[in-house]
Amino acid sequence: MYLVFSTSLNPGSRSRAMAQIAATTFKRLELDHELIDLAQLHLPDCDGEACYQHPAVRSLQERIRNASAVLIASPIYNFDMSSSAKKLIELTSNAWEDKIVGFLAAAGGQNSFMAVMSFANSLMLDFRTVVIPRFVFATEESFEGLSLSDPGVQSRIDDLVAETHRIASGLAK
Repeated sequence: MYLVFSTSLNPGSRSRAMAQIAATTFKRLELDHELIDLAQLHLPDCDGEACYQHPAVRSLQERIRNASAVLIASPIYNFDMSSSAKKLIELTSNAWEDKIVGFLAAAGGQNSFMAVMSFANSLMLDFRTVVIPRFVFATEESFEGLSLSDPGVQSRIDDLVAETHRIASGLAK
């Protein structure tokens, strides 16, 4: 099972559109997957204690633990991934141990193309995740409204999904 997280809380999110495209690619390849939209979960703030008992958090922890790999789609704000993406990691913490993780990022401009790296480094150092070196970065110029109009970005999403499956299959226990 592959998970695709949309971490944007904005209803007009381009990163959500990228997550949906990735889910469609998993479906086209006939790979078992689930698209999880954080905007619909209303997760608690991380208080370091009671939050871990929240039913939605416990469910996410279990789904992440059981996933073959996870893709995280995030908007880039202030040269970093969204606070809801960070909140997801804080709430589900150890479920990320030894996971395979890939990224899809939507930003306003080209200058933040390395924004996923601090997030990736944190996952690698804290939880020994395997980060897929191919990630997808797109700017607003790649979209017409919420529709992806850049075939290059579409191709990179397809490649990321295929690479995710290849790595997960190769590292399966």
